[in-house]
Parts: sequence; C-alpha cells; structure tokens
Amino acid sequence: MAAELPALPGLLDRDQVAASVAVIAAQQEPDGALPWTTGQHTDTWNHVESAMALLVGGRADAAHRAYDWCLATQRADGSWPMRTVAGTVEDASAESNMSAYLAVGVWHHWLVRRDERFVRRTWPAVRAALDFVVGLQLPFGGISWVRGEAGVVDDGALLASSSSIFHALRAGLALSELMGEPQPDWELAAGRLRHALRHHRDTFLDKSTFSMDWYYPVLGGAVVGAEGDALVDARWDDFVVPGLGVRCVDTNPWVTAAETCELAMALDALGRRDEALALLRDVQHLRSARGGYWTGYVWPDDAVWPREETTWTAAAMVLAVDALSGTTPGSDLFRGSTLPREFPEIGLECGCADRTVRQRVG
Repeated sequence: MAAELPALPGLLDRDQVAASVAVIAAQQEPDGALPWTTGQHTDTWNHVESAMALLVGGRADAAHRAYDWCLATQRADGSWPMRTVAGTVEDASAESNMSAYLAVGVWHHWLVRRDERFVRRTWPAVRAALDFVVGLQLPFGGISWVRGEAGVVDDGALLASSSSIFHALRAGLALSELMGEPQPDWELAAGRLRHALRHHRDTFLDKSTFSMDWYYPVLGGAVVGAEGDALVDARWDDFVVPGLGVRCVDTNPWVTAAETCELAMALDALGRRDEALALLRDVQHLRSARGGYWTGYVWPDDAVWPREETTWTAAAMVLAVDALSGTTPGSDLFRGSTLPREFPEIGLECGCADRTVRQRVG
C-alpha cells in the first residue's frame, strides 16, 4: 500500500498489508482456489473476496489464478457448487449470492487495473452467473438464497445475501455498459430487488440476530443516506462492542473481524469515516503474529475462537483499509460512485403499486 496510509494512525502500513496478503496467498491451492483455510472448503463468494485483496496487495498473478479457477469451475447454468474441497465437490447446491459475486470481483479488477482484455475474458462468466441469479428472483423481489442439489429452488430469500446480490447486479450492469451489451432483465431485477430491500425487509427469512442482516442493506448500496443512517443507528448498541469490534450474533459474546470490517465499509459509504476508523482500530487485537486475522474473539473467556486465520477475514481487512485510505482505484467499490444509480421499480408483485418513474439511489 502507498503513501496515504500514514494518515490513518493505528491502522496498517504497507508492510503490514503485504503480510496480510501473504497469508492469503500462502493458502492458495495449485488450481487457484482460495479456501477458507488450508485444507478447508472453497466457496465462490469468499474466494472472490480473497482475490480482490490479492489484487490490492499487488499480487496480480495470484489474483488472476483465482479468477481462472472461477472460469474453470463454473457450471453450464452459470452457478458454482456451494462447497469444493481440494477440487472435489462436497455440496453441489447453488447459492445465489456466491454465484453473483464474480461480477463484483471483475468490476473491482477493472477499477484497479483498467484491463479491458481481462474484462472481456471474464464477461461471459459474469453474464451467465447473473442470468442464473436473476432467474431465482421471488415474486416479492428478493432472491432465493439457494437451488438445492435436486434442483429445487428454496422459496425464501436472505436479507444479507440479497443485499450483496444487489451490489453484484450494479457491478454487472456497469460491466455490461463497458462491454456494450445492455442487460434490461438485470436492470428490472435490480429495481425490484432494491424495492424489497428498502420496503419489505420483514418478508425476508428472519436472521435478525445476525449482524450481517443489520448492515448489509447499506453495504450493498440499497439503503443509503439518512435512511441508511437510521438503519445503522437502530441496532448499533445490539452489535457494537466498544474497544473490541462487532458481534456476529447479538446474543453471543463473540466479536468477529470480518463483520467489523464490513460494518466499517458500510459506515464509510455513509460518510461516517471516524466511526469506521475507530472500528478498524478496535479489531486489530485479532491480528496474528504473521499478519493474518483470527476469525473471532470470545471476550468472557479471553479466547480467540476459532483458531483459524481465514483468508476471507484477512481479505475483509485489506479491502476495508484500502477503502478508508483510498490507496487503490478499487477503494470506491462499496461507496459505489462508479456504479449505476438508477433502476426502474416496475413489474412489482409485492402488493405495492408499480412505480413507473426511475428511483435514484442516494
């Protein structure tokens, strides 16, 4: 990382970021997969998150091998298996959010590298993935979270998952404009999805004890401005533990580094920079001696748990530090100023009157 970082006292310098990225790279498998930790499973969402961190850390070759893995393992319908261990599929179910996230990674790569050849090579996989995901949209606008191994589509949508998919659809539409291939079906799906994320959050499966369901509508860009501030403020005391970080579940005395980093990026998107910086400083107690990050900490027991330096946890930290330092052009990824900001809210099946005017995000 570069010269901006000293303006963020208490956060990571260039060498510390390099050490964190090295921990991710050391766990990459020969075929390019980035598992949760060495010997554990790979899923596409966390794999792409780690690939983005590799690119931020200057390890472009490793990042490209990670994207090659995505291209090599995508199935004919545009999806990926939910769990793969050392090249063997352990769960063939297709989770919508995991499939969608390639679009975010490819847009991030474009922001950082401006490599049109890379985008053209990966665009068919992005297009197939988002076509698969849009096909799982439910009548109220949320996206079914999974198509099971038997091909049955679950009739429930997860709020955090659908919020991340909204971000992916925006990234996909930005890529479609770059490629000169408009995708009106994605635009329609994004409008319906944003409407659900803003007005029908109670229709999603109830996972309200998880902090991800709290902040992800903001992180994904569906809920912004004063509406986003109100959403974050409503449950701040339920999840934020001063000096330690963010709880994963509101009833458990367990803070997790990845959720803390994601909330920091959501706050940054709202312009709440000081609070974002404070969270990142608080959670540095989870940094390991070699530069990775432990997944979480149980404070009544003064115990790191589990004792795993997960790739995606280090990746979340690298992306959050980049977002707040503005070190790479990819630092805008979650602020989203490079992404489409308007979608039609038409074809609604949620009981609301169709909105024929375009609604501005922001």
